[in-house]
Amino acid sequence: MMIRFAILPLLLALNFSMCKRQENVSEGSQPASASPPAPAAGTAGGAPSAAPVAASPKITKPVVDQTAQVIIFCYHRLVDKIRYPGTEITPAAFEAEMKQLKDAGITVISMQDLLAWKRGEKNIPPRCAVITFDDGWKSQYEVGWPIMKKFGYPFTMFIYTEGVRGGSLGGGEAITWEQLADMRDNGVDIQAHTATHQDLREGHNIMLAAPGGKRTRTKLTGPPYEEWLQKEVVGCKQLLEQRLGIKVNCFAVPFGNYNEHVKEIARNAGYEAMFTVYGQPITFTSPLDSIGRYAIEANKPKVFVDAVKMIGTSSGGAAAVAEVGAANLSTQPADGETVRTALPLIKANLSGVGAIEPGSVQMRVSGLGVVPVSYDPKTGTVSYQVTQKLRENSCTVIVSAKSEGKKVEAHWTFGIDAAAAGAPALAPAKPAPTPAATTKK
Repeated sequence: MMIRFAILPLLLALNFSMCKRQENVSEGSQPASASPPAPAAGTAGGAPSAAPVAASPKITKPVVDQTAQVIIFCYHRLVDKIRYPGTEITPAAFEAEMKQLKDAGITVISMQDLLAWKRGEKNIPPRCAVITFDDGWKSQYEVGWPIMKKFGYPFTMFIYTEGVRGGSLGGGEAITWEQLADMRDNGVDIQAHTATHQDLREGHNIMLAAPGGKRTRTKLTGPPYEEWLQKEVVGCKQLLEQRLGIKVNCFAVPFGNYNEHVKEIARNAGYEAMFTVYGQPITFTSPLDSIGRYAIEANKPKVFVDAVKMIGTSSGGAAAVAEVGAANLSTQPADGETVRTALPLIKANLSGVGAIEPGSVQMRVSGLGVVPVSYDPKTGTVSYQVTQKLRENSCTVIVSAKSEGKKVEAHWTFGIDAAAAGAPALAPAKPAPTPAATTKK
């Protein structure tokens, strides 16, 4: 009798264990999922599907129009009275240009839509434009933004952080952090333009802020240069992200002057795209580390007209630009050299580039734009004698030409001794100066 009572609990426990095991086997036959599959996912009769396709759907990119083209415009100050035609434009002229885009059937898209298209994630219309404002002037907030609202256009602000009001270079005409936050809250894209807006290449003259508001001009090399470069490229990105709570993925290079090392630092900092000022239509295959923009200036209205015509008539976009090192062109003045005249003779030897198409040679000089050059096909020398005094303490030259059907380009920067040239000094010895045209560009 005692044996019977002892065996009964054992049999009950064994039966319960077998039932539980069968339940687990039944559950294991279903696809792993956070929630049970919909009835339609199974086969007829309620049997589970053999392949768990519904649980992990494939994500495919949309088919984008790889023949579309984009032109990018770069604006600075919007003022009624033009004093610095190299960086200013009147509000009326700006509004007229925005209307011309609409009339020409060119769609203004956002910078992030452009990048999404370049990644193959989003389609864009066949002919588009992107509008950007550089530096951070309050006229961009007070004048430019209302005009953009009127047309319903998105745009991007490229900000150099020390030029914001309260920074070492931010005077009374500078934008404020509060205004930038207002723009951010209303969908304006805000991106980086360095900390102090200077030539980023090693060994070039730069202005350093000293205690008491004084500034000293110097050249940095080695570890001091690398530390300064990190502040310019990485530090400005971090400050914008911290102050505004945004993600910065675009970097506009001051004056368009940079090299492979600067590009590497920018890529490592997390920038997806880098922008210069050498305008050309952007295509699906244009490299993201040298995207050209058309700089619009009051004294060169033809730049805007030509850009619109180019995207309207071109079917395949501009050809890729091959960059040639200035050191290979025996430039005069040399890259990084300081000259003692504001009326220098500018020369470059293109003989080492290859067979040059004579009619394609072009030279741009900062502050002057496209200049009438002389080109000698026998020697390969391109030259221009400056006839109008250069106003800045540094000058950038861009020489471009076609060689064997491909576009080649070289750019270099030289300094101008302001005292020797008889020009006023750039930085007046006054506390908290308002930004001059030479500060923001």
